[in-house]
Amino acid sequence: MVADEPRGLTAVVTLNRIYTRTGDDGTTRLATGEPVPKDSLRVEAYGGVDETNACLGLVRLHTAADAILDPILGRIQNDLFDLGADLATPDRGKPVEWEPLRILQSQVDRLETEIDRLNAELSDLTSFVLPGGTPAAAALHQARTVCRRAERACVALAAAPDEPVSAAAVKYLNRLSDLLFVAGRWANDKGAGDVLWVPGANR
Repeated sequence: MVADEPRGLTAVVTLNRIYTRTGDDGTTRLATGEPVPKDSLRVEAYGGVDETNACLGLVRLHTAADAILDPILGRIQNDLFDLGADLATPDRGKPVEWEPLRILQSQVDRLETEIDRLNAELSDLTSFVLPGGTPAAAALHQARTVCRRAERACVALAAAPDEPVSAAAVKYLNRLSDLLFVAGRWANDKGAGDVLWVPGANR
């Protein structure tokens, strides 16, 4: 198995060869073994999830000392691998040799709980927030925009004919972008250090 072929719940992950040359023709294989072009909507969708996860890895260089926020981000990074495996294993009604890993509503619910927990301690918001402030906040806003792009890719995939995507997968990305916005404010001294948009300020 190579890195761009996530597997399901009971599959054993073995990465003993990084290059296989099998993708040199511009195709890859889903976790089901189905060959697809590397620019397919499905690969774009789980690639966007992977990119979001990489952004969170950079965010966590700045949040390691935050005993509340950093564990949340660590759990999310693991969830995003779950989500990548979900998207890479489309349910086409054919049996597979393992139990496919799926995003659950409970994972979406936990994001909502964490959003409420963080948001309860933030100062009131009086304008739109510009990305910036602390390094952690700026990185979180970048992660948020990448997450929104991944969400758009998943929505486009779900709208395509014969391309199943679970409702929970799309909802997870939608809630995650909300959490990353709130987390960006949290990382700016709980909103006190937010950089606010001033409409028309430079006219």
